[in-house]
Amino acid sequence: MASWEVRPSDPRRERRRRFAIFALLLGLPLAFYAGMRYQQQLAPVAEPPAPPVTAAAPAPANDELEELRQRLAVLSNSANVSQQANEKSRLTIKLLEEQIYQQQQDLAFYQGVLAPEQRHQGLQIKAFELQGTENPQRFRYKILLSRIGKDAAPLAGQLEVSIQGTQDGKPLTLPLASLAEHLPNALSEQPIPFAFKHFQAIPAADQFAELQLPSGFEPKQIKVRAQVKGDKPLLHSFNWNKPE
Repeated sequence: MASWEVRPSDPRRERRRRFAIFALLLGLPLAFYAGMRYQQQLAPVAEPPAPPVTAAAPAPANDELEELRQRLAVLSNSANVSQQANEKSRLTIKLLEEQIYQQQQDLAFYQGVLAPEQRHQGLQIKAFELQGTENPQRFRYKILLSRIGKDAAPLAGQLEVSIQGTQDGKPLTLPLASLAEHLPNALSEQPIPFAFKHFQAIPAADQFAELQLPSGFEPKQIKVRAQVKGDKPLLHSFNWNKPE
């Protein structure tokens, strides 16, 4: 006869065993997931690739500004050089004019002294000097007077000057006063007074007066009339030799 073994049953122990099995089954995937995360943390983090380094683009605005500054400096230096050259030329012309004036005075004086018997005694209209300007119709002029003789008394009188020529093919005479109106270097008095012992330049020293011809006027001669009180008028003509 078979023997039966009676074993006591414990429900709480059975539940613990089942819970342990369930926990083991659940822990396997969690352990796998935790291992994967741990490996990822240990692996070096790859940094994103740095953008390629490109050469800095030139600054065209700065280059153009520097070039303009250099051009301005060159132009400024050129202007200074031109101004200095013009001033030097002006001084040279002034010196030459003074020399010409002095030579004319010396010539007039010595002509009267060396050959007085061959010349009219008294007032002489020696020269009407003419110079061109940048304006083809404007001219600079100077009148030179002298005297011949032993009389030491001063000569005093007036000059009347006119320009003879043609306008539109017709003869025309223009008084000097009408040609000098509104010019900065015009003679202020008309007729032109004079007073001297030996010689006189009009205007004085190294100065020149100015006249301006009207458009279309072709000058031919310069007529100078000198009147000394108590004497007959003295007339003298000069050909108009237009300066180049």
